Amino acid sequence: MEHLHGTYNPYIVIISYIIAGAASYSALDLAGTISFTKGKTRALWLICGASLMGLGIWSMHFVGMLAFSLQMKVTYHTGLVVLSVVLAIAVSYIALYIVSSNEQRVRQLITGGVCMAAGICGMHYVGMAAMMVDITYNFWLVGLSILVAVVASSAALWLLFYFRENQSRYIVLYKLISGLVMGVAIAGMHYIGMAAAEFYHGEKTVIASGLLIEQGILAYIIAAGTLITIGFTLFGIYVNKRLSHKDSTILEHERWYHSLYENNSNGIVSVDIHGNIMGFNRAVTQITGLEEADFINKHISHIGLQITEEERENTKKFYYESFKKQPQSYETALIANGKRFDLSIINVPVEIKGRLVGNHIIAKDITEEKQSKEMAQHLAYHDELTGLPNRRRFNQVLAEAIEAAQGTDLNFAVMVLDIDRFKIINDSLGHTYGDIFLQEMCERIRTSVENYKVTLARIGGDEFTLVCDNSYDESKAIEIAERIIQAVQLPYRLKDNDFYITASIGIAIYPQHGADDVQLLKHADTAMYEVKKNGKNGYLLFTSKLDYELQEKIELESDLRKAIERNEFLLYYQPQIRPSDNCMIGVEALVRWMHPTKGMLPPGMFISIAEETGMIYELGTWVLREACAQMRAWHDSGGPLIPVSVNLSSQQFHQTNLVTQIKKILEETRLEPQYLELEITESMMMDASISSEILNELSDSGIRISLDDFGTGYSSLSYLKLYPIHKLKIDRSFITDITSDDNDRAIVATIISMAKHLNMEVIAEGIETKDQLDILLDNECQEIQGFYYSKPLSAGDVEQAFFVPMRIQSFQASEQPNGAKVW
Repeated sequence: MEHLHGTYNPYIVIISYIIAGAASYSALDLAGTISFTKGKTRALWLICGASLMGLGIWSMHFVGMLAFSLQMKVTYHTGLVVLSVVLAIAVSYIALYIVSSNEQRVRQLITGGVCMAAGICGMHYVGMAAMMVDITYNFWLVGLSILVAVVASSAALWLLFYFRENQSRYIVLYKLISGLVMGVAIAGMHYIGMAAAEFYHGEKTVIASGLLIEQGILAYIIAAGTLITIGFTLFGIYVNKRLSHKDSTILEHERWYHSLYENNSNGIVSVDIHGNIMGFNRAVTQITGLEEADFINKHISHIGLQITEEERENTKKFYYESFKKQPQSYETALIANGKRFDLSIINVPVEIKGRLVGNHIIAKDITEEKQSKEMAQHLAYHDELTGLPNRRRFNQVLAEAIEAAQGTDLNFAVMVLDIDRFKIINDSLGHTYGDIFLQEMCERIRTSVENYKVTLARIGGDEFTLVCDNSYDESKAIEIAERIIQAVQLPYRLKDNDFYITASIGIAIYPQHGADDVQLLKHADTAMYEVKKNGKNGYLLFTSKLDYELQEKIELESDLRKAIERNEFLLYYQPQIRPSDNCMIGVEALVRWMHPTKGMLPPGMFISIAEETGMIYELGTWVLREACAQMRAWHDSGGPLIPVSVNLSSQQFHQTNLVTQIKKILEETRLEPQYLELEITESMMMDASISSEILNELSDSGIRISLDDFGTGYSSLSYLKLYPIHKLKIDRSFITDITSDDNDRAIVATIISMAKHLNMEVIAEGIETKDQLDILLDNECQEIQGFYYSKPLSAGDVEQAFFVPMRIQSFQASEQPNGAKVW
């Protein structure tokens, strides 16, 4: 067979490359469009894209073959040409289908590349077989062409996938360069395949049927038609991309909205204009437990039935208000699955083209927030320990009661209740048991008044208040007070011991005892303190007399603060006598207040005020210094060397610097310690750790200690054993009825006998009659103090009544022959 040599038309070769590049660019552009489509649109674009890409590849190959000129005219077999076109389109469909999937893996790219390469090679060599000329092949070059096809196809698929969603500003340039690279690869495969072919004259050279058009003209026609097709396709792509961009933007916005809708932490129910539920997001189910399937396409009233009855009408009103194109915000509550949910609702109208089509009901779960708010509100108006209303809430209730009673004949009672001796529990057991006691006691009071219309509140540590209903009269208020006192005084079992606690209650009536809350509470408080002063464990109705006493107390407190500066205090001294020889053995210093308008005031009228206000420290120091100075002056003037007794208050006794202060006063006045006698009460010695140290230090300094009012306080014989007590003072309460009361007489005799056996001195105070004195003398009481011998006297009167006669007797005794003295 004669070997035929062919030549290439360079212009047609260039056209073939342009076709390959244009086809590649079109495929890259189509890949991005197809990836954004779905359903029928996607299938249509896959077919169109595959047809465009396949036609482009086929045209490149066919034009490339037409660019090759042999020494004879070549015709083509029509059936094989058509088959080659089909193969090209099929290969393109596979390529576009692979790259338009959502995920790409290396294995998929390689598999797709091999399939595409097989199709391209098949298309090429089928097209070669369509030439009516005998052909033989160089199998090494054929293999090279297949390898190039595989590499080029895989590269093409990767580029198609990589650039399909790239939206950078240089995307057109990237696609153009990629198209040219793919064009080079496709053209390279073709021309390597052509180089592998050798043409000969043979049986196929005889033209039976086929194309009779000259190769050059046919090439131009195919190229022109292909380019026109590609151009129209690119224009269609451009128009479609404009439309699809708009669709993709809408789709993207829809995805944004859908993501916000579904993942919103607030529940959203979408309702159309007719009130039918179009759907709701997952948060509705998460918040309330309601399932969308149970309510979809049903009327919103099905959810409305879940709204609590008290909120139903209000919720319905706000729902219909939202159809006026104004968002509505409100709170409501619903019951779902047996559980209550408090919700904050926003109804948002939905408008499309200016027409209201429905609304979104946005619900936020505020159940915990509302519970926390209610808890905070409760704590703001209630006592945390007992759960009772606190001072703030009590003030509100009292103000409301006054407002309701104003301008009417109604009245109501206000009570102030204070626990007696509550401090004992706190001090002995600690605050933990003190809290337990308060809780139990409050429960008792609450139970005792549960059938009455009263408001019980805790306004302080152990202070409580009550406001009675205005339908109760004074007798009803007293009845309530009696019930409370009876309930409180029952024993409390704490730490394996029974504790007996009582209550003091003061009662004030509106409007007789006050027209406002300040007056009512002040007067009830005054009545309560009067109960405490008179023995505690009771109640008292406020009277105008108490008000007068309160005003007088306030005035005295104000004047008391200035009394020391004005030197209005003075000391009186009551002599202490030894009955056996009527000799003075000591004096007790008693303070008096020469008030500028009220005259001489006894200590009972102002000592308690001084203790309450803390002025007792300054007053006690003045008394101690004045008494020591006076006694030293009497000693220096030749008076008898006797001690002066000074009473110490409980607050003075517990001063940290008491001993130091007393020693300093003794040094300043130059009075020797043995001539100072300090009178203390039994209640001061209850804390042994403190009392023992103070008393021992005072005794070691030479100061004498006298136990005043012995037998009336928390008497304990252990005090006489533990502490350095030098003298017992029998209280006047045992002396008053000693002539008629055998018990008092027995107690006095016992105290005197006990003191004698303990080597202690004993003195009786309050002696006013000869009969009282005789009984004491019969029991060998050697020291007496009372009006029978002398009332308290000023320093000058003491000198005139006692010291001057002593000096006269002393002088007369010195004139006796034997020099004997009378005193």
